[in-house]
Amino acid sequence: MTTVWVVLGIFVVVGGAAFGVVAWRDRGRLSSADDDAAARAARANQQRYEAERHAEQGDTWLRGRDASGG
Repeated sequence: MTTVWVVLGIFVVVGGAAFGVVAWRDRGRLSSADDDAAARAARANQQRYEAERHAEQGDTWLRGRDASGG
């Protein structure tokens, strides 16, 4: 009978741990509107930085060219 209780206890612990992990992982899906706005702002900042960086690299390349085009 002791073996049955031990096995049952292990199943309860493993099931509880699995439930806890899934509940903790799903917290990210329950985000608020503020989180969405912050994510959009971060993406906009990143895209603006990438565009500025791309333009700077183009300017550097053009300044490095000589008059003969080479």
